[in-house]
Amino acid sequence: MRDAAPATIYLKDYVPFGYLVDEVHLTFDLAPNATLVTSRIAFRPNPDTDNRDFRLNGEGLSLRWAKIDGQDWKPHVRDGILSATPPNPETPFVWEAQVEINPEANTALEGLYLSNGMYCTQCEAEGFRKITYYPDRPDVMSTFTVRINGPHPVLLSNGNPGASGEGFAEWHDPWPKPAYLFALVAGDLVAHSDRFTTVSGREVDLNLWVRPGDEGKCAFGMEALKKSMRWDEEVYGREYDLDAFNIVAVDDFNMGAMENKGLNIFNSAAVLASPETSTDDNFERIEAIIAHEYFHNWTGNRITCRDWFQLCLKEGLTVFRDAQFTSDLRSAPVKRIRDVIELRARQFPEDQGPLSHPVRPESFQEINNFYTATVYEKGAEVIGMLKRLVGDAAYAEALDLYFARHDGQACTIEDWLKVFEDVTGRDLAQFKRWYSQAGTPRVKVEEDWQDGTYTLTLSQVTPPTPGQPDKLPQVIPIALGLLGPNGDEVQPTQILEFTRAQQSFTFEGLAARPVPSILREFSAPVVLERETSPAERAFLLAHDTDPFNRWEAGRTLAEECLLTMITEGAAPDADYLNGLLAVLRDETLDPAYRALMLGLPSQSELAATLHRRGVTPNPQAIWDATETLRQSTAQHLHDLLPRLRAETQVDQPFAPDAAQSGKRALGGAALALLTRLDGGAQATDDYGRADNMTLQLSALSCLLKAGKGQAELAAFYDQWRHDRLVIDKWFGLQVGLASPDKVVETARALTGHPDFNWKNPNRFRALFGPLAMHHAGFHFAGGAAYELLADWLIRLDPVNPQTTARMCSAFQTWRRYDADRQALIAVQLDRILAQPGLSRDTTEMLTRIKGA
Repeated sequence: MRDAAPATIYLKDYVPFGYLVDEVHLTFDLAPNATLVTSRIAFRPNPDTDNRDFRLNGEGLSLRWAKIDGQDWKPHVRDGILSATPPNPETPFVWEAQVEINPEANTALEGLYLSNGMYCTQCEAEGFRKITYYPDRPDVMSTFTVRINGPHPVLLSNGNPGASGEGFAEWHDPWPKPAYLFALVAGDLVAHSDRFTTVSGREVDLNLWVRPGDEGKCAFGMEALKKSMRWDEEVYGREYDLDAFNIVAVDDFNMGAMENKGLNIFNSAAVLASPETSTDDNFERIEAIIAHEYFHNWTGNRITCRDWFQLCLKEGLTVFRDAQFTSDLRSAPVKRIRDVIELRARQFPEDQGPLSHPVRPESFQEINNFYTATVYEKGAEVIGMLKRLVGDAAYAEALDLYFARHDGQACTIEDWLKVFEDVTGRDLAQFKRWYSQAGTPRVKVEEDWQDGTYTLTLSQVTPPTPGQPDKLPQVIPIALGLLGPNGDEVQPTQILEFTRAQQSFTFEGLAARPVPSILREFSAPVVLERETSPAERAFLLAHDTDPFNRWEAGRTLAEECLLTMITEGAAPDADYLNGLLAVLRDETLDPAYRALMLGLPSQSELAATLHRRGVTPNPQAIWDATETLRQSTAQHLHDLLPRLRAETQVDQPFAPDAAQSGKRALGGAALALLTRLDGGAQATDDYGRADNMTLQLSALSCLLKAGKGQAELAAFYDQWRHDRLVIDKWFGLQVGLASPDKVVETARALTGHPDFNWKNPNRFRALFGPLAMHHAGFHFAGGAAYELLADWLIRLDPVNPQTTARMCSAFQTWRRYDADRQALIAVQLDRILAQPGLSRDTTEMLTRIKGA
């Protein structure tokens, strides 16, 4: 078990490692309880530092022997650090060692572990130290040659295949990489294979390795991989650089996937797909994750991070690239809206609460706790802002320079921004604050209209966050358009560079007072504060030429309607309902876009807005208002719903493309409203006729939401009981759709189900993720949900600290609520923190949550 009270690591204390690694040779003799790892590593002094402290990381290793330049060596080992003094620290030397590890006992799923009999690795961020002694830091890069000995049909590692035979296989990766990108897989696997010809004519063998029985779920993933490879060539000029690319589907995995060089390891849920077992959302997510991990081949692998504080350098950039990919393949407006919904649901609460941290943190205790929405999603937003400021052409030129200048290097944010400064001549010192300042800026808007001149005055404030009480103004690109009184666009979209605490922008020669469309495409991750009338929002909903802001107008109408219902007991707003009806009638709009129009702000989002306005949120009142508005929406649209259902029927073979999935999304949203009116008659019929998982799950969800569907729920389980990924859906559906007073009862009962394997991260998240996200249920009076989650986090922490720590974020918004709820949560936080031997992952997370 790791130290529960580790030292804090600071960015300012970075010191290069004293030695470079020229080559690494590893030999694995696989055995479930006693795998032997023999290493041979060539070191030489690092000319960029005088530091000659030879310290290697190791955790849970049994050292059998060690040598330096062929001579036996007795190093000192303590607290996960092996230290030794080379015979001549200023000359090259070869370090050799053999350690014994126990993959079967490795339930934390870091390093080398067993997943249902299959050997698998996960080394990011610091898992390689659980395999052998090594300088386990991202700025130490080397070529790797690996030999695997074991009685397994398939033996895989990074790079290109070498010699192989009965019971062994060799692999060589010619591209220098840090140890976090090392991968090994061994087991009884079958391959779905294909080939890809790169732009220069290189033939690449592609394999998607799965367990026997999963072969029918590989075709979509393979096509997504080939699309990603071609897109990266065409859009970024990046060609694949090895002879083979392998993906392996693993059931027990803490993350979604991992970009190990040439051997990507995927959570099964992030790669296996079929129409019968996967929803349209699953298909799109899989397509995006495959693209993301493939794009890391250049933005993360060929160019990596100098240290873990620079994590956003690879993750933010690669998230931005996979969003571009999805936008190009599907619908750019729909993708942008979905990304903002996700940002507001996950990153904004993080940015505005006790877990707030900069995109590039200044310190950490456990790096696994900083694989966050801030690093990934806000990191991607920062890339998007930079691209808007410099323009498409300069962005492309800067990326070309980045790849040329830094290929094979471990880099920093400073390196990244420098290529943009060199290409554009801009000074990006102020823009760099996006990487160093935590929190979500709030932009207040004031307007003035006089004699054909319209003046927009913006002011920005970023509230204090833990460790950062005072904030400086940031560069905020505000995409603005102006609409005339008839809905015509009198000022096309332009980017306002908002750089001061307060700044005015003037537009002259206008015939009439315009209606501003501000923050088009959500051009910056800020909270926009502007008082507008329902009539103006309805006008934007009807006329805005920017798809995002048109959706935003409807969303804001819905939010203000709900807030008024919650705080004043008002009836649903007619402007919102009529505006929604008009948009839904417009058949020229993408069905997926219209489906998004039917969505409402999340209940957690409403709670955040109330809290920001000085009102203590009542989760039950938020639930009641949301349910009332949905019922009123159903009644208001009752004549339109049958037409929407007819319009969205798909009479072609199933395809998970944008056109069909958009129709199914709108049809499903219409069915949810219709079920409120017909008691579930149409949903029952749909469930019986469903020939794909999207339609089947949509119908079942509608029935459960209506308090019905128990027979269908039982039939669903019987039909899919042997498919682990579908049963994850079965668990989550029941908890997520329970009424607030039944959530804990439902979740507790499911923990006793024979299929609840709590040691599997997917299954644990399938049950407790929906519990934490059920706003009214999780915060239901009495605190039973808090206690239930705490019970299971205490149980899970000794087995899998990483998953435990991430689930602790369910408590991050606890200061929003009333004193009784805060007291109930505080009891559970204290109870978890009092556990003997609590992991440092969980300790750090809860200490940050509780301390703010």
